[in-house]
Amino acid sequence: MSVKDADALILVKAARSMIGCPFLLHGRNPATGLDCVGLVAACLSATGREPLVPDGYALRNHSIERWIHCAKRSGLEPVSTSPEPGDIVMTSPAASQHHLMVVEHGRRAIHAHAGLRRVVSEPLPDRFDPIIQWRLSPRKGI
Repeated sequence: MSVKDADALILVKAARSMIGCPFLLHGRNPATGLDCVGLVAACLSATGREPLVPDGYALRNHSIERWIHCAKRSGLEPVSTSPEPGDIVMTSPAASQHHLMVVEHGRRAIHAHAGLRRVVSEPLPDRFDPIIQWRLSPRKGI
């Protein structure tokens, strides 16, 4: 197993450990609450990466372009293959709404669900078409 594959498993394990954490917009602490960005940041931290977390966003945003660089600086690279465990996907559940999810396995993902007010594991939608999909980059120096 490569370091990259091991990191993907660590990322998924970290996401699973946060299932049930409360939802909190701009939340960064699993004990007090997470939003989708906070969930991904906490999972990336669990792999030893130092995520660059965007700020100044709302539940609805017309554009996300100014935050896309955060993914690369956080150790993620865009991919266009079938989702694999540990991938981070960005979806658009509603107009001007962007949402990050951690692929758990197969057709399931872990995410901070604003409506349910907690982090959950749910099946991916039947017509799953992410806006962007990222995978962990190899860590420097390894």
